[in-house]
Amino acid sequence: MLKARLPLILLMMLVLAACTAPAPRPDEATAPDAAAGGEAAAGQAAEGESVPLGEEAFGPGFDFVNDPKSPLNDPQSPLARRIIHFDFDSDKVRDEYLDLIAQHGQFLAAHPGLRMRLEGHADERGSREYNVALGERRARAVAKLVELQGARPEQIEVVSYGEELPIAFGHDESAWAQNRRVEIVYEAAGK
Repeated sequence: MLKARLPLILLMMLVLAACTAPAPRPDEATAPDAAAGGEAAAGQAAEGESVPLGEEAFGPGFDFVNDPKSPLNDPQSPLARRIIHFDFDSDKVRDEYLDLIAQHGQFLAAHPGLRMRLEGHADERGSREYNVALGERRARAVAKLVELQGARPEQIEVVSYGEELPIAFGHDESAWAQNRRVEIVYEAAGK
């Protein structure tokens, strides 16, 4: 009777073995998580988790700005989110963006060869001069939070376009809300 069950037992063992997680491939390297000291998959982190930071995860000379494998270009990475919205006539960063900005700050601090340009924008209401100043205050508010994560001030450039580069062209609250923003733009140092 044991001989009759032996093929069934072997089949069950094979099925169980197939269900276990495979060993990570070399292109799925892991790196220390800067905040918790644990490990996370390179370039992938859920909302609220840290993204692997150093060259040990990607290799020296990796092109973070243009490579599609970069966490900056991976839609699953929080670092792919690079627009911070603001309330009307405000330069206060909303609480919902604090974790995202912290992750960008940690990432920039871990990569001294990268630079960040923070582009401040405003909606069409207000004078041109006022909106340029408001866009700059918004960008500086984000820059301050990025620096708190260890990024160096010389890695960050602040620019304000005021109302000049809207992304929504309507004349209602929906369009204005989209235009009140800071955009995070990465570039390699020396460009």
